[in-house]
Amino acid sequence: MPLIETKQLAKKYGQDETTVQALYPLDLTINENEFLAIVGPSGSGKSTLLQLLGGLDTPSSGKVTIEGQDLYAMNERERSIFRRRNFGFIFQSFNLIPILTAEENITMPLLLDGKKPDLTYLRELSRKLGIEERLHHLPGQLSGGQQQRVAIARALSGKPKIVFADEPTGNLDTRIGEEVLDLLIESVREFGKTLIVITHDPKVAERASSVLNIVDGRIMEGARQ
Repeated sequence: MPLIETKQLAKKYGQDETTVQALYPLDLTINENEFLAIVGPSGSGKSTLLQLLGGLDTPSSGKVTIEGQDLYAMNERERSIFRRRNFGFIFQSFNLIPILTAEENITMPLLLDGKKPDLTYLRELSRKLGIEERLHHLPGQLSGGQQQRVAIARALSGKPKIVFADEPTGNLDTRIGEEVLDLLIESVREFGKTLIVITHDPKVAERASSVLNIVDGRIMEGARQ
């Protein structure tokens, strides 16, 4: 069974003459342990697709199933719990809480779910990402690269099946961005996750096991590589 499957998944905004079709009906299959890069120009619909796959938005039509479970047949509370337990998210802007330490930011999703952190796993994760000496620092005391490493650790802290990353190196300079990307890919592979990355950077796409090209809300014919 595919890990993720979409059937005629589509999204539009507005009504009548103001309607904008952000994503045209799409059938897509993503397998376990796949690293999929979704690429396209700004406004192409790639972030819309990620939000629909990750349960962060509601489709206008179609469905998304995760291991056979219909994501949008769930009510909002059920979907929120499912998302928290199965997905990890990494964003360009880091989205760390400034008054919490790095360690508190990493463990926060677990505590929200009423889970006790697996300290052995978190220590290994922090060591892998090179932030074990920075766990008691606030985000404002960390560099951009360190903050994104904390964000990666937070995304992986709950041992999710799927990690979604939206331009994860977009706010970093080239050298630091490459280092962070290396760590993200290595961490996801080591801990056996599926990785879906939204990017406009061809260097990121080159690292993926498959690439999906999207333009003006449509998947380009023969675009899955």
